[in-house]
Amino acid sequence: MGGVTDREADSAVPAADSVPAPVPFDLASMRKQYRAEGLSETELAATPVEQFARWFKQAATDGGLFEPNAMVVSTADTEGRPSSRTVLLKHFDEQGFVFYTNYDSRKARELDANPYVSLLFPWHPMARQVVVTGVARRTGRDETAGYFRTRPHGSQLGAWASVQSSVVAGRRALDSAYAELAARYPEGEQVPVPPHWGGFRVVPEAVEFWQGRENRLHDRLRYVAEGAGGWRVERLSP
Repeated sequence: MGGVTDREADSAVPAADSVPAPVPFDLASMRKQYRAEGLSETELAATPVEQFARWFKQAATDGGLFEPNAMVVSTADTEGRPSSRTVLLKHFDEQGFVFYTNYDSRKARELDANPYVSLLFPWHPMARQVVVTGVARRTGRDETAGYFRTRPHGSQLGAWASVQSSVVAGRRALDSAYAELAARYPEGEQVPVPPHWGGFRVVPEAVEFWQGRENRLHDRLRYVAEGAGGWRVERLSP
């Protein structure tokens, strides 16, 4: 009586890891047609920070964004391995873009070893993106303390309670640490600025403004830093 050999049986049944999992959506057909007005060189401000201020005002007032100051910060370690996370922009001016973090966190450790960084503002409802590339430098302690005092009391305690990026035993351990701090520094009592917490200022070397256009022919205009504080504007192919 004929039968199927073990080898034939093995070849008849595909290995579990060779069968692609079903995708719940037709990703290939998911797309939006951007119909926004374009961005031309003649419309640009003299500096990228001035142009950013224009776009940020629109994003913050009528852009339909949950947190217009949310940005993706991308860093890389000394071996070039990248990592990204979303943080909140807390200040910007001609000197750069500022955010705050725990200096023991992964991003801070990577920035201390490799200060080159990328910031991405994904303003999707407006079909806009802004990409800042530059060098990150720590803010001074006076500047850090000034901002820390503006944070809600709970956020000040959180900066002490969280050993950012480290492995924690569980949520209970985190809540317990916070509760101990809340008992030590009740509402209305000044919380000291953590010595391991502070800001980074990203000094831009290039800033790209991306405006979605029809048929994926987007407008991409990039400011590139030149000597004596000047900027060169380049148009990039989409």
